[in-house]
Amino acid sequence: MGEHHGHGHNHAAPPGDFNRAFAVGIALNTGFVAIEAFYGWKVDSLALLADAGHNLSDVFGLVLAWGGALAGRLKPDVRHTYGWKRASILAAFVNALLLLVAMGSLAWEALNRLQSPQAMQGVTVMVVAGIGIVVNTATALLFLRGSTQDLNIRGAYLHMAADALVSVGVVIAGGLALALGWNWLDPVVSLVIAAVIVVGTWSLFRQSLHLLFDGVPEGVDLNAVQRLLESLPGVTRVHDLHVWAMGTAQNALTAHLVMPEAPADDNFLQFATMQLQTTFGIEHVTLQTVRVPFMAACAVPFTGASATGNGTAALAERAPAHDHEHPHDH
Repeated sequence: MGEHHGHGHNHAAPPGDFNRAFAVGIALNTGFVAIEAFYGWKVDSLALLADAGHNLSDVFGLVLAWGGALAGRLKPDVRHTYGWKRASILAAFVNALLLLVAMGSLAWEALNRLQSPQAMQGVTVMVVAGIGIVVNTATALLFLRGSTQDLNIRGAYLHMAADALVSVGVVIAGGLALALGWNWLDPVVSLVIAAVIVVGTWSLFRQSLHLLFDGVPEGVDLNAVQRLLESLPGVTRVHDLHVWAMGTAQNALTAHLVMPEAPADDNFLQFATMQLQTTFGIEHVTLQTVRVPFMAACAVPFTGASATGNGTAALAERAPAHDHEHPHDH
């Protein structure tokens, strides 16, 4: 029984070098945190102090994201054959977790302050928050280019963009407090800040956790992948199909292709690999072809299941379809 392996190693470079963006973003936000915390303490503004705390967590988040990006570039070795690409997924997860915890603390303090509102220094709050709009917008733009291709970079971008919107809300609250004396706006704006960040962060948290457990990456439809492989010339069945994320910008696939009539040659494997790369963006492809399947099939998509668009279609166990198959513990 012949076995053939098509192994695609089209390791595309990450979407640009973001070292400078991380360095500039960390420097800008560290300086702004110091300014915001000082004036928040000086005028006793919970909105400013809370946003300063949030921006401090963003600095930590940028450091984590930068570390994850750098770790992902470390070369594979005999002990880490995939390298450290998954560090970017871990960084995105910790980044999201940090934000959710920080926003929970913020909401708790805001609810306590809402029971006894204090005077709000509208002018100071507006000026400091205005600086925040400039700093956060500038930082977000540094990561805009890579936000659609890398979950780790997307996390940095979303945090900065959300902060810019939050700062706009703080400016509005400061203006209303100054004009109308609505001091209760300070804790209310803090609650709004928490809600906005939680909503924006939840998707990042969910996706990074999903990838940490080898979930099918967002945007990869496993049913469509199976259909493409089954449509290849000579393929009668696909099983032991797996798709997972090696990092936040690179996906991998392994599969067994049953080809009873003839074994695959290099041209077939190159064509199949190219189809997976161009259609689904799966860059690390390993295909094994056999005349007769000899391993028990792992979970595979239901035949004819509807595409979900996010690669999380229902899975079902399929029993071996040939007398020569042997159980294999995955």
